[in-house]
Amino acid sequence: MLMADDGVRLAVEHFGDASAPPLVFAHGFGQTRHAWEDSAVALAVSGWHCVTVDARGHGGSGRLEDGTYDFTQFIGDLVAVARASARQDNEAPVLVGASMGGLVGLCAQALHPNLFRALVLVDITPRWESAGVARILAFMRAHPQGFATFDEASDAIASYLPHRAERYRNDKNRPEQLRKLLIPGDDGRLRWHWDPRLLDLVEGESDRWQGPLFDAARSITVPTLLVSGARSDVVSDQTINEFLELVPHARHVRIDDATHMVAGDANTAFARAVADFIATLASSSVPASA
Repeated sequence: MLMADDGVRLAVEHFGDASAPPLVFAHGFGQTRHAWEDSAVALAVSGWHCVTVDARGHGGSGRLEDGTYDFTQFIGDLVAVARASARQDNEAPVLVGASMGGLVGLCAQALHPNLFRALVLVDITPRWESAGVARILAFMRAHPQGFATFDEASDAIASYLPHRAERYRNDKNRPEQLRKLLIPGDDGRLRWHWDPRLLDLVEGESDRWQGPLFDAARSITVPTLLVSGARSDVVSDQTINEFLELVPHARHVRIDDATHMVAGDANTAFARAVADFIATLASSSVPASA
């Protein structure tokens, strides 16, 4: 566990040699650190110290009693994780941030230019496709009373991710995976691991952060990779090209047959794209942000 500045506990997991160059993984809204397990294992084997974390209000991390979440809190949490993950020689980590995690990373790097020595943004740009985000939020609001059984929850996920339905239902590890995503309530029903009050944050603050996100992107000078899913409905050619104009030194890799859930849909191709990018990074001479 890592303690945030305001006392919220953040669940952190480590993969690989702690003395190796660090990679910090920040998940998307409604996900947990477990979304990165396959990627973290693969990249740890190739010589990186991979650090995954549950954002506040998600998974094993703490929730706010009053439910008053704010985007700045997530930025502060990621800053704390990055500083704690810097190598003993003070080498700053590389960020791999998906969706919300990528946006939080953009803002954190803009505020602290030495925080990360490189950025990997996974299927997210400062402007996103509203229809794709609305689809995600609709699913997250669809089961307020939770599920009676793990099979019922599994069917709901399979319906939401039809391209993965057969693979998901045939996965021998599915029960264990579901236990990481669902929490039994006092009434015996299973509910998602995230605080439902977070939905108000996403719907209420998204428009307000559009301008700051554009400004943040313009300020990025570290090596940057955007990885998008060819079948994503959250980013598009238009939003990708707009991002590449904001960050002209950024590279872009599109993963075939992947939706917004890039790492989950095509982890081998995703991990390879990240590995190819970070292999080009020279050992940072810039110390981690103090």
